[in-house]
Amino acid sequence: MMTNRLLLMGCGILKHEVRYLIDKNQWPVDTQFFDSALHCEFDKLAHCLTTGLAKQAGREIVVFYGTCHPLMDRMLDEAHTFRTEGQNCVDMLLGNELFTRELLAGAFFLMEEWAQRWEYVVIKSFGTTNWEVIREMFAGDRTYLLCLRTPCSGDFSKEAEEAGRLVGLPLRWLDVGLEHLEAVLEAAITRKLKETACRR
Repeated sequence: MMTNRLLLMGCGILKHEVRYLIDKNQWPVDTQFFDSALHCEFDKLAHCLTTGLAKQAGREIVVFYGTCHPLMDRMLDEAHTFRTEGQNCVDMLLGNELFTRELLAGAFFLMEEWAQRWEYVVIKSFGTTNWEVIREMFAGDRTYLLCLRTPCSGDFSKEAEEAGRLVGLPLRWLDVGLEHLEAVLEAAITRKLKETACRR
C-alpha cells in the first residue's frame, strides 16, 4: 500500500540520480522534490519545507537536504524527522574526502540542473545582476568550475561553457559514480524503516 511507503522530500538537484537509485534498489520510497535553487532564499526554503512536511504529516518522511538552511535541523526536529547525512548535495555525491579536497583547491561545483539555469541561480545567490561584480566575487576564492557528470547526466557541455564564461572561470570535468549518494540514501532509509518498525 502507498501509505506504507516512505516519502523522501527535499532538494531536486539530484532527482534523476535519486530516482534511479530508488528503482535500482527497489526501496519502498516515494519522492517529492523542491526547486534546487531554494538554498539561495532561506525564507522560501523554510516555507516550502515546513509546508510540505505539514501537508504530509501522516507519512513517514526522510528529508533530502544538507545544512542548506541555518535552522534546518530545528525545523526537522519539530516535524519529528531527520535529514540525510552530509553538508550539502555535493558532499553526499562525492563523499566528504573528495568534496573537501576539491573545495580547498578552489572548486565551485557545477551540476547539470544548475548549468541549465545558471544565470538565475547565480543572480539569486549573489543578489545582483552586475556580472562584473559577480566575476570579482567568484575570483575572490574560487579558481575553477568543477562540472560533475553522473551516469544520469545528459550532455550539458555547452551550458557549462557558458557558465564558465559568465563567471570568468575555467572548466574542469569529473565523472562521478553514485556509490556515495547510494550509501547516504540507504543509511537514511534504513534508519527511518527501523524507527517505523519500532513504533508498530
